[in-house]
Amino acid sequence: MTKKEIVRAISQEIGMTQLKTKEIVQKTFDAIVRTLIEDERIELRNFGVFEVKKRAARTGRNPRTGESVKVPEKYVVTFKPGKEMEKRVALLVKRRAARLAARAARAKKRDRHTSTRAGGGRTRKTAVPPAGPDS
Repeated sequence: MTKKEIVRAISQEIGMTQLKTKEIVQKTFDAIVRTLIEDERIELRNFGVFEVKKRAARTGRNPRTGESVKVPEKYVVTFKPGKEMEKRVALLVKRRAARLAARAARAKKRDRHTSTRAGGGRTRKTAVPPAGPDS
């Protein structure tokens, strides 16, 4: 989801213009960044914690050449989801797994009913490889 889509969704939900909603969303993001710069941490209850952490310098490897490369230390923003978010995401994962299981069961059932039967029953479609230069 993009910022534009977030603005559109919030705007429709609360009945505010997209222009005003965009301004509020941007100011929220700016406040988060400003707080991270000043305090190196921001905790949003039921959402999560953003934190600035220092990554130590290390020796890496260039994947193309295999040559060792010095990677300098740097600061990165980390995010740890809150309990409420983790709970909701866990439910999403369970629902997705249930949907996939139901889809697999339907496909299995469909495959049993679409096999070739004597007397002109339905047949399964199969892919035919393209003819090569030898044919």
